Amino acid sequence: MAALAQLLADRTRAAICMALLDGGTWTAGELADYAAVAPSTTTEHLNLLVSGGLLTEQRRGRRRYVRLAGPDTAEALENLAGLAPYRQVPVRSLAEANHRRALHHARTCYDHIAGALGVAIADAMTARGLLARDYGLVLTKDGARWLTALGIPDTAPSVAHRAHVRTCLDWTMRRQHLSGAVGAALCRHAMDQAWIVKAPGTRILTVTDAGRTAFRERLALPDEALAPSLTLPVSRP
Repeated sequence: MAALAQLLADRTRAAICMALLDGGTWTAGELADYAAVAPSTTTEHLNLLVSGGLLTEQRRGRRRYVRLAGPDTAEALENLAGLAPYRQVPVRSLAEANHRRALHHARTCYDHIAGALGVAIADAMTARGLLARDYGLVLTKDGARWLTALGIPDTAPSVAHRAHVRTCLDWTMRRQHLSGAVGAALCRHAMDQAWIVKAPGTRILTVTDAGRTAFRERLALPDEALAPSLTLPVSRP
């Protein structure tokens, strides 16, 4: 734990890890631009994160590609961010305000839906008896039938021994959203059906007209869960 804490204690390394929560593969140059540090400095940080087991890398010619080591790593990072104290961040432009609203509303957390939308989905599935929280979060028989009706195969146990159903502490809402293999499958289905679309180069998700209809019909999500709030979030980790 001390070694892991030491890896994440540096702001640049923490920023790199948070960027990789989009589930994508980044080059060292892209991460250098994102973190606003020199390429040589980025290389040093990436070496530490790879050797520490948080990232994996691939070499293609002279290019170096990195990504998070896996979904467990992503969920651990999101949980840590959810436990971090908030700090006040001033808003300097309308674009920044809109970006913050959108990020708080819906985003990817590696391969599942996070933000207010993710929390609303988990709450609705629990209220409808699709998930049960008696002894940790589990998918019920009704939940398995619901997935099948959507066209999502319920393959338990999942590949690579990944948790079938898991909760992840949302760093913006400070509440749990759905992760694990079921959360990933639901996110993938929503993207395939164009219920949600990801903004290029970001983790932000937007609910489409088709998505609003689908989420209302299948989970009875209220309108306020399907669009960013007009209230500006005033703080972040």
